Amino acid sequence: MKLLVLNGPNLNFLGIREPDIYGRQDFAALEEFIRSAAQEFQVEVELFQSNYEGALVEKIQWAYGKMDGIVINPAAYTHTSVAILDALKAVSLPAVEVHLSDVNSRETFRRISYPGMACERTFSGLGFEGYRQAIQYLKETYGA
Repeated sequence: MKLLVLNGPNLNFLGIREPDIYGRQDFAALEEFIRSAAQEFQVEVELFQSNYEGALVEKIQWAYGKMDGIVINPAAYTHTSVAILDALKAVSLPAVEVHLSDVNSRETFRRISYPGMACERTFSGLGFEGYRQAIQYLKETYGA
C-alpha cells in the first residue's frame, strides 16, 4: 500500500510556531514519526509539505493512479480551500484528515473543514499520534 501524506502551510515551523498549541517537536521529528508509523503498518509513504495551495492541489492530482490513499493535514487551508476539496474529490482516493490540535475547541472559524468534506475520517487533537491512526485506518480499511 502507498500513501501520500500531505502537510499544509506553517507545519514546517513546528516547534517554533505556537508551541503551546502545536508542541515543541520540530517538523523533522514529525516526518520521522510518520515514516516510523508507515514502517509499523508496512505501508510506503510519500511525504510532501507546502505553504502553497496550488502545490498541494498539484500533489493531490499527482497521486491519481500512483497512490492508494491520502493522509492530509491541510493546516490553515482546512478552513478556506475549496480547491483542495475539489482535488480530493477529483482523484477519488480514500483520504483521512489530521490535525495536531483540537480544532473544534479553538476559534469558531476553525470548525469548518472544506477538505474534510472529502475525507472518510478526521483525527484531531492527538498530536503526532493522529498521523499514526490515519495510516492505521487506511491500512486496515484498504490495505492488502
